[in-house]
Amino acid sequence: MENFVYAASEQGLSREEIRAALLQSLEGRTLRHALIIPPDFTRFHSNAGYITNVYYHALCEMGCEVDILPALGTHVPVTQEEAAVMFGDIPYEKFIPHNWRSDVMRLGEVPAEFLEEITEGLWHESVDVEINRLVMDEKYDIIISPGQVVPHEVIGMANHSKNLFVGVGGSDMINKSHMVGAVYGMERMMGKDHTPVRRIFDYGMEHFLKDRPILFVLTVCTAPGGNIRTHGLFIGDTRKVLEAAITLAQEKNIDFVDTGIKKCVVYLTPDEFKSTWLGNKSVYRTRMAIADGGELLVLAPGIERFGEDATVDQLIRKYGYRGRVHTLEQFEKAENEDLRSNMGAAAHLIHGSSDDRFTITYAVKSISRAEIEGVGFQSADYDEMARRYDPEKLQYGYNTLPDGEEIYFIPNPALGLWINREKF
Repeated sequence: MENFVYAASEQGLSREEIRAALLQSLEGRTLRHALIIPPDFTRFHSNAGYITNVYYHALCEMGCEVDILPALGTHVPVTQEEAAVMFGDIPYEKFIPHNWRSDVMRLGEVPAEFLEEITEGLWHESVDVEINRLVMDEKYDIIISPGQVVPHEVIGMANHSKNLFVGVGGSDMINKSHMVGAVYGMERMMGKDHTPVRRIFDYGMEHFLKDRPILFVLTVCTAPGGNIRTHGLFIGDTRKVLEAAITLAQEKNIDFVDTGIKKCVVYLTPDEFKSTWLGNKSVYRTRMAIADGGELLVLAPGIERFGEDATVDQLIRKYGYRGRVHTLEQFEKAENEDLRSNMGAAAHLIHGSSDDRFTITYAVKSISRAEIEGVGFQSADYDEMARRYDPEKLQYGYNTLPDGEEIYFIPNPALGLWINREKF
């Protein structure tokens, strides 16, 4: 099946157009049991919430029993309040939480020889392919995987098989794929297809999931002023839907600046960003645009912790965001088994550091400045910074303050990638 809908206008697809395309993708099918695997609340601007709602009601009207398994990865489960905001009137009991440590089954492995080849000899271990047991349950006539294709620090461009192997995958795949990305170098991958991490997931799809009835429903979105615009909707069961979406996302979600940014101010909405694990998208997505010796100020009123779970939170507090070399040195020490057994956390620590190329300052409200500084960031008073750099008044892009200071403002880093054209 290759079923594409594409909108070229800046306004994007209307809800009616999206609904028509989704219903078209169900035509001619006889379905009794369906599994939908949408992203969680941290991908609110994917428009997957509306898409999931349309599919849920359409399938129920067909007499189909529907289960919903949010692609949490290592994130905390979707709350009832978040589910209502993102997914509408779907009953909360329909949402099944995924536990990446215990809810998975092993399908096989991506061999070490393949990893060595695709990483240019930088990685030498095999990767276990694990996935939530429900994905392999033969009762499901269709498995619908909606989500947004957007630049991503670990894989290059998010979604498609990542939604499965990370979103509802197991610890070995999550940890090692993140570490492979960190070792290979995120600047070599962000915004691109066919990266080493993408090729790991492609291998998993080809060897272990090719016979499962998976329907990918991929969006390309922007969200000016917080309003979701779905510029493209790509529906199908092959890799071609990903490739078509990547082409559009590279156009819509990568912003080039003409020269390195000296001071970048990023605002993290409090309902979406509650941890630095998520908030460090402000680092990942801007690092290719910030000048050497520049500054990144992160206005983060909702940040209340570092990790998404207690184990990772403790690791971040212990080891900190102290650069690639330092983290790899700590990772290689035999006594640091806690870090060695949590490669995803180690990779995150590498990703979240600027390697002293520019400063990173977090301005928060719910945890202390001492805690922020304890993990290697600089800190600032949130209220003071928000008065000077008011996110309600700043415009996206370059702004000149009354005293002449020039900054570059980004209201949501999760929706794009910023690159200095001089160094691309």
